This record gives sequence, C-alpha cells and structure tokens, in this order.
Amino acid sequence: GTLTQNSMTVVSSDPSEGNDDFDINLYYAAIALNSTAELDGDNVIGNPTEGALLLWMKSKGADYTKYRHESVVESSVPFSTETKYMETTAVYGGKKHVFIKGAPEIVIGMCDIADEERKKASEQLLSYQHKAMRTLAVATDYKLQAIVGISDPIRKDVPDAVRQCHDAGIDVKVVTGDTAATAIEISRQVGVFGDAHINDISDSAIISGSEWAALSDDEALERAGMIMVMSRARPSDKQRLVKMLQKRGEVVAVTGDGTNDAPALHYAHVGLSLGSGTNVAKDASDMTLLDDSFGSIVNAVMWGRSLYKNIQRFLFFQLTVNVTALLLVLGGSIIGTAIPLTVTQILWVNLIMDTFAAMALASLSPSREVMKEKPRRQTEFIISRKIGGYILTWGFVFFIVLIGLLIYFGQSGNVVDIHELTIFFTIFVMLQFWNLFNAKALGSNKSALDHIGIEKGMALVLLLILLGQWMIVTFGGKMFRTVPLSFNEWGIIVAATSPVLWIGEIIRLIKRI
Repeated sequence: GTLTQNSMTVVSSDPSEGNDDFDINLYYAAIALNSTAELDGDNVIGNPTEGALLLWMKSKGADYTKYRHESVVESSVPFSTETKYMETTAVYGGKKHVFIKGAPEIVIGMCDIADEERKKASEQLLSYQHKAMRTLAVATDYKLQAIVGISDPIRKDVPDAVRQCHDAGIDVKVVTGDTAATAIEISRQVGVFGDAHINDISDSAIISGSEWAALSDDEALERAGMIMVMSRARPSDKQRLVKMLQKRGEVVAVTGDGTNDAPALHYAHVGLSLGSGTNVAKDASDMTLLDDSFGSIVNAVMWGRSLYKNIQRFLFFQLTVNVTALLLVLGGSIIGTAIPLTVTQILWVNLIMDTFAAMALASLSPSREVMKEKPRRQTEFIISRKIGGYILTWGFVFFIVLIGLLIYFGQSGNVVDIHELTIFFTIFVMLQFWNLFNAKALGSNKSALDHIGIEKGMALVLLLILLGQWMIVTFGGKMFRTVPLSFNEWGIIVAATSPVLWIGEIIRLIKRI
C-alpha cells in the first residue's frame, strides 16, 4: 500500500471469451459469493482486491447483489495469510457449490486439473507476475475457472523516496504476501535494487516465506541483512525478520495495513500503519500515515534528523558560551581583576544562551542535506568529538580575546572602569551573536547566511539580541553596571567581533570547494 496506489483494477481478459463451454454465471457467482467486499457506487468497502473483482463484474453489466440474493451461503472459510485462500459453500441455481479463491499456486494445487491446463495456467500466471500484477485463482467445485491479473500502479513519488532512503543509508526491504515474480518486479520498478540489473542481484537477496521459516536462527541472523525481497510471507515471517534485524543492531521501521501486519508493527522500533488500514494495524503501530505514502516516511526521517542536528547546534552554542564564561571567571580571579560580568549581565547572557538560542535554532527549517548522511550509531553521544572540538576551540578563542581585553584595560595598574567593563560586556555578547550564525550552519557546508531571509525565527532572535543589548547598555545603569556607548564605539565593536562569522564562512567555503 505504501508502494502502490491501492487502486486495484482487473486487467485480465474475460475467461468466457473464445470458450463457449464456459459458464459465466457460475464464475460471477464464485466472485460474488466468495467475497466479503461491498460496493458503494464505484467505491470499494472492504478488501480492495475483492472489490476490484466486483468492479470488474459491474463493468460486464453483472450485479453482484443479485447473485447473493439468489443464493444461500451454508459455510465459509475466511482468507488467512497462513492458508492464502478463502472458501465458501453455497447453494446457487438449486445446486450446492464450493467456491475457492486465493493464491494461484495454492488454488491450483487444490484443483483437479490436467497437465496441459496446468501448464497453460502457469504460463499465464508468470506473464501477469512479470508485469508486477497481483494474481488470484478462482475455482468452483475444485475446477479452475480463471487466473486473474490485477494491476495496482506504482505511486509516482515512491522511486525518488526509495532513492533518498538509499542515499541516507537506509535499507528498504519489501516483505509481501504476493508471489516472488510480482514482488521482484514491483521492487525493481520502485528502485529497491538500486542501479543493479535484476540478473546481477544475489540469490541471498531474494527469499520466500517458506525458505525463511526453514532457516535456523543462526542462518536467519546472517541472512537477514542481505534480504531485499521476501515473497509469500506470513505474519510470523515478518515478525521474525524484524527480530533478527534488531538482533543485528539495526533500527527497524515496518509499514503495514492489515491485521496480519500487527505482530511486525508491534515489535518494530517504529510501526507505521496506513490510514486506509485496519484498526488492528493502527493499534499495533506507533504512527499512522494518513496519506499512505512512502514519501511521508522519508520526510519524517528528514525532520527527525534535522531536529537532532538542531539540538546539537543548540548545545554547541550554549556550551561555547559556558566554556567562555567559566574560563573568564577563573582567569579573572588569577589576574586579580574584579568579576568581569555581574549577576544581572550573566542573567541576560543566560537568556540569550538558553531561551533565544533555543527559539532560533528550533525554528530552522528541515534540510534535505541531512538525507545525504549515514545513520548515526545508537550508542553515539549527542556531542560528537568534532562538535566537542569546536566548543573547546571557540570557547578558548573567545576567552583569549576577552581576557586579553581585560589585561589591556588594566595596564599600568589602572582600575578597570565601568565604561571599559561595558565595552567588555558588549564584546562578550557580540561574540556570541556572531557565533549563533556558526551554530546555524553547524554540520553543514552551506553558508550561515543561506536562507537567512526566510528563517524568520532566526532573524527575529538576532534582532532581539541586538536590540536587547543596546537597551541594556543605554538604559541599564546601575542595575546592569553599564554606561551608554557612542555610535562609533558600537560600530567598532560590531566590526571587530564579526570575524567570528567570517572565519566560519571561509572554512565552510573551503569545504564546499
């Protein structure tokens, strides 16, 4: 359902064409009575595959409700993913009939059929499967009536979404109850095999549910990572695959829409049911895709990775300020200067560091750039070695600049006055102001000024920091231990601290080149 449009259409020919002995009414009865679906106009209520057969009957001018009203159902065996067929015993036309519908290989195996007819049915079946069609066999009284080919077109957005998954280091495995040929062809069309030719795909990548069930746990554990397509899978096969992948240390997400998908949805790290699916599937899942689209999964991964990166950016910015402030307190006490920042000034810095930075970085739009990265390890610490290096480097650079400024102001034994401390406080804040741009671009080679005009949250926070600092310096007085600065002084401070951004921009430019 996430790969195809869930728009089932019977495309096989009418089995009565060219066969005068074929009882078309008995065939219509087999479709109408051995079904749980209903039609509301041209809309299907219930199973979409069964609904496609009822719509085909309607296109032939046959009313399925007429056959139901004229018959008496005595017993029925519902479709099961274990048996892969359904059976209904009913009285139609004054005679008792057994109607069977299900997986062609199962139904054909139940039928009394000549070798020539079996060969013809197999050839027809393969021709449908190689066109990525779903296939069904319909039989009455254990005599094969027809092999039905049902088309379900691939969603247009799926091939690109699968490619993005591969680029992002995400393996896509198709696990389906359909036949091997159908599963392989659909997988080929959506790009599960990547650029590889179908003939170059390893035999280890394709497996049937019965073959998978026959593997020992050790064999299954080794094979799980290689599998790309599993056909004729039962609920237990899906669940076992999830467990084996988890045992290998993989993070597993499962999509599904049916009751039979519930065990796998429940055991997966992330269960994704379809909006058009059953309530059982939805209850067993963590999320529901309202649009049934595989592309929504890719978008969710992009948002998740972007959010994680935004948290890293926030920590980089916050801890850089912390390292700088701690070193200043320590360095100030060593060189014997007064506390360079007052409690109220530190509270303002803390407001910038926590609230404003969180607002700015959390509001950044998700970037497709994160989908070019490989998944991180589950055990990986959120502050990577690289980010930790950036924090210490920038924190130490800021400390050297600021402690050097304090030493300059205190030359010749002069007491550092309020005017000089105001300049010191403003330079401290402006260094963090420019570093917020670097935090925005952390983990990316793009310019920090890229899309700055459309990142309204970021722009607003930058404006608030500038405006807030000007108001505190100009009107803070004794409360903030500040005196007003001239326009020229503001210009010099802004220009002198801006290399924090330009150095970062040069480094990112070199990486882009």
